Amino acid sequence: MPHSKQPSHFQSLMLLQWPLSYLAIFWILQPLFIYLLFTSLWPLPALYFAWLFLDWKTPERGGRRSAWVRNWCVWTHIKDYFPITILKTKDLSPEHNYLMGVHPHGLLTFGAFCNFCTEATGFSKTFPGITPHLATLSWFFKIPFLREYLMAKGVCSVSQPAIDYLLSHGTGNLVGIVVGGVGEALQSVPNTTTLILQKRKGFVRTALQHGAHLVPTFTFGETEVYDQVLFHKDSRMYKFQSCFRHIFGFYCCVFYGQSFCQGSTGLLPYSRPIVTVVGEPLPLPQIEKPSQEMVDKYHALYMDALHKLFDQHKTHYGCSETQKLFFL
Repeated sequence: MPHSKQPSHFQSLMLLQWPLSYLAIFWILQPLFIYLLFTSLWPLPALYFAWLFLDWKTPERGGRRSAWVRNWCVWTHIKDYFPITILKTKDLSPEHNYLMGVHPHGLLTFGAFCNFCTEATGFSKTFPGITPHLATLSWFFKIPFLREYLMAKGVCSVSQPAIDYLLSHGTGNLVGIVVGGVGEALQSVPNTTTLILQKRKGFVRTALQHGAHLVPTFTFGETEVYDQVLFHKDSRMYKFQSCFRHIFGFYCCVFYGQSFCQGSTGLLPYSRPIVTVVGEPLPLPQIEKPSQEMVDKYHALYMDALHKLFDQHKTHYGCSETQKLFFL
């Protein structure tokens, strides 16, 4: 297991701002706005909810990104905590659109978040002319305030209309999909490289329909920053996790890392290097209605490219020569 350095209190507090910002949106801002509806300040929430109604489709029409939010200094502190870096293996031409597979999911996808939703690792300088969008659960964009926060960072809905829009309006768009989804989060334990990919072919079909190039990526270290408690499939806790996922769209994982004190357990992730390696784009023809045989062909080519990417870089970023990449 890679060595984990003890972070400074300042870095730890900066890292905690990410989940705390979500908690603030859920438990402070929304109840506050509902409360204001019954006070003399009722026009404020009323105007916002009226605007929300008019703006409802924006997350499926390219969103509303903010260079200011993407350049907040807090993202740099989060990046330095691990640290997080991005490695380019090939240039991406602004003349094309791209559908990027993000692997693995991990528990909180720190690598994809910092590299594609912020400018902390210098994405715009590394890939000039490319506009990144990381897709996430659609229902997040139905939550007031949270939707604005996510869109400002360039996050988009993983719905088909949202992805179709980005891949059909202009060029230079890069849409990242965490292909393994929330199910892969339960596979996120240290020293494992198992991806849910064999039956996930919808992203390939979408890429073919738009003629978008497929880009494989692998984030080394993503599964090393937390330990997770795994439950047997017959246990009550596993059944609870499955029920939670059916209701909310993601699993309630039980995980732990380090705390502010050396050698003690807490909810801070271990400060271990995270490196996202962006592979060579795989050109695809544009086929309005691709056959299943065509989808299977390019899905196999994508898996092969991802496997080669992993094998080429694994020994440089914490994996042994004998470490294998498995597809479920």
